[in-house]
Amino acid sequence: MPENVLIKEIEQVEHRCEKSIYFDPAINEYLIHLLGEKSVSDLVWDQQSNPSEISGEIRSKTGLVNVQKINDIRRINKYLEAVNRKLEYGQHLVIAMETMASRKKRLMNKFPALFNKGYYLLDFILKRVFPKWKPTRKLYFLLTNGRNRVISLTEGLARLVCCGFEIVDFKKIGNLTYVISKKVSEPSYDMQPSYGALIRLKRVGEGSKLMSVYKFRTMHPYSEYLQEYIFEKHNLREEGKFNNDFRMTSWGRLFRKYWIDELPMLINWFRGEIKLVGVRPLSRQFFELYPKELQEMRSKNKPGLVPPYYADMPKGLQEIQESELNYLIAYERSPLLTDIRYFFRAIVNICFKGARSR
Repeated sequence: MPENVLIKEIEQVEHRCEKSIYFDPAINEYLIHLLGEKSVSDLVWDQQSNPSEISGEIRSKTGLVNVQKINDIRRINKYLEAVNRKLEYGQHLVIAMETMASRKKRLMNKFPALFNKGYYLLDFILKRVFPKWKPTRKLYFLLTNGRNRVISLTEGLARLVCCGFEIVDFKKIGNLTYVISKKVSEPSYDMQPSYGALIRLKRVGEGSKLMSVYKFRTMHPYSEYLQEYIFEKHNLREEGKFNNDFRMTSWGRLFRKYWIDELPMLINWFRGEIKLVGVRPLSRQFFELYPKELQEMRSKNKPGLVPPYYADMPKGLQEIQESELNYLIAYERSPLLTDIRYFFRAIVNICFKGARSR
């Protein structure tokens, strides 16, 4: 073997093994299954949690594996943004995380019955609520340096998407979930992530302009970044919602069932941004699913608090679109009478026929 080739191979091996990193061999098997043996042999393996220490180029055609779970990274997005800047488009980033579900199972099995529920609740408050609640956030990071935080699967996946990565696949190995992603864009640099109970969602309003709609949170943080991914992976239910939408929290389902999540939309109503009866303000992703004719008709009017859905009780996306089209045609002819008729039909269905938000 020529000396220059031998030196080059030694340098590559030294670079990939400059730290002593332990990982479950099942991870390597999983990556080979998804990416191929040749690509996996070129991956750089790391155990990094400080974005400022990511310097130089990542000397790999395939990408980077970080076996340090993101629960222990203080500035998760800053780390992901730093890696994004070092990777080329199409290169992979593999991260590890202990999801909220895995953590709950581990703690419930670790402690005896009765005591484990109280311990889990305390752990959830200290390591899930405190890092995101503004009055306690700074103190939490001062005391813990952000280590061992509770992170849901949704949040972990969505942070990757927010930072310019596309989800390729994920799998639970042992107690950790490993996520394979690849760089597809520059980071969003979202400086106002949707952490709190009251959130503002971008929706298509009058004139096809994006507006901020207020709601109570029913999904995990950063969920909005996963809408396209969920749309590609899951089918729509009859009422136009996603099947098996893991972004939803347990209390979120209760909130949606009784419209508690929509109460803050009264702020939009008082501001004159929406009216009492009208088509539901849609995300850009859902809006693009509508026919151009219906998009144009929707854009001519303000969205509403009480949509035609509750008056007509349609099934499936096509019937929902037909319901909205019929409402908009009737509204053009007689605005006041149409809204009165649809409002009382919706009230009857809600009170006597079990119409519920989902």
